[in-house]
Amino acid sequence: MKSMMIVLAALFSLSISSAAFAVDEYNKVPAGDAQYKACKTYAMKTYEGGEEKSPIPGQSKADAWCTCMWNETPEDFKGSLAKFSETAKGAKTNKICEKYANWGV
Repeated sequence: MKSMMIVLAALFSLSISSAAFAVDEYNKVPAGDAQYKACKTYAMKTYEGGEEKSPIPGQSKADAWCTCMWNETPEDFKGSLAKFSETAKGAKTNKICEKYANWGV
């Protein structure tokens, strides 16, 4: 009985940790979100290839990247998502989002 509980606990832990790394799509950004809109505008002006298709159906690379940045930054973040990605503090988030959008990797 004890070993059965250990096995169940291990399987549960494994399923939770696997789910955390298996983001297929992020939460939708609310319509008209100013932070997202500014991110997309900045990204399209500053970086090349933003209009290309991303792996996410119906999203360009800029759409997918900004959606990822919007979801990966803390709830209380009020600054520019694109400019944050260019900082040392935002570099890790930028790498995650570049991979998500298949942009620049």
